[in-house]
Amino acid sequence: MSSKAATGHEGSSRPLRPVIGLEAEFSTFVRDEKRLPEHVFRHPSEIVRGAMLPRSGRSAHMPSGGALYFDTGVIEVATPIIEIEPGCCIRATRSLWEQIAYLRRELDGWEKRDGRKVRLEGFSAHYNISVPPRQGLAHLLSFILPVPVLLLAANRLSTGVGVRPRENRVEVTVDFTPDPDLMIAAASLIAGVVTAVAEWPSHDLGRLARFPVITPFQPGKHTSRKGWLARFDCFPRNPFAADVNAPDWRLRDGRTLSLRRIAREIAEPFRDSILAVSDADCLAHIFEVFDGRARSLLDFPERPPRYQDVGRVIDWNRRSIRKLPRSAYEEVVHRIITHRKMRVGASTYVAERMQGWYEVVSRNTKTGLRRVFNLDDLVAQGGV
Repeated sequence: MSSKAATGHEGSSRPLRPVIGLEAEFSTFVRDEKRLPEHVFRHPSEIVRGAMLPRSGRSAHMPSGGALYFDTGVIEVATPIIEIEPGCCIRATRSLWEQIAYLRRELDGWEKRDGRKVRLEGFSAHYNISVPPRQGLAHLLSFILPVPVLLLAANRLSTGVGVRPRENRVEVTVDFTPDPDLMIAAASLIAGVVTAVAEWPSHDLGRLARFPVITPFQPGKHTSRKGWLARFDCFPRNPFAADVNAPDWRLRDGRTLSLRRIAREIAEPFRDSILAVSDADCLAHIFEVFDGRARSLLDFPERPPRYQDVGRVIDWNRRSIRKLPRSAYEEVVHRIITHRKMRVGASTYVAERMQGWYEVVSRNTKTGLRRVFNLDDLVAQGGV
């Protein structure tokens, strides 16, 4: 098997397979006053009562398998990386809500110890899809993704849908979605579209001729890091405040359609790639939203109140999610997080910290020497 010394490099430091990972950011309110989490808790370890596994930087892995950290004034939770395969978007969303549920339980304990109520208000969600770096990919996606994504993930107070090119991945940013089923739908559409478009031989804007594109529309620069942002003011009027059923959006091809119809026409060519990362029920739900047979959060006149206290109540309408087995990477991460010993060849190791999302710094229990294994190494050992 491949591995590397903690001070050197052998083997791969990147996953051998494409992966997906989700993140969610929350504003923190203590006694209904908005506070910076680092001022209230100082460090994630002051929230979590159980043992946490350190990660690179200032974050740490919770016993639930995901990471917890404070980032520019918000609390952020993130899933471990999950292999892109059938059902991966369901797994990733399930994992994100497991992190949210665990964080909420730990905050409940903090409330009892401190005597102050703390609530999490939904801020943003990030959908990370690993793809080879391709010139123009993020810019092209910033024309394709916004309308279907806003139908599945946005609310009346949302302001934009972003697409950011990162090293070996694309990150799509949008408001946090307090409905797990809609989040599964959004993740599946995003992953299906990104993986399919990434395989196109070129990513010039001429590819948009096959899609309905609102006119005038031009995405702007993203407000953070490199990338593109389809803000409300990039459109002829604010789509987040509009009637999603009204056929009054003029397109480049001269037609006039509703936002729902535009979303449906954009998603239609990607049916197979969406199904490849989700399942038939999720695919049906996506098109039910686009056809008006299922609710979008934009069907409500105001942002739903569930945003204001995320995690107190979590509604899973899809019972089949509980039966979906974990991916191979998830299984390994959960064993590592629980500090179980790892048998590698003739030696036994214990995890000391995560190095990024893919590598585990481990110590030989007999010699004390440290080695770095990646998740594929450990999967090859039978899940450690």
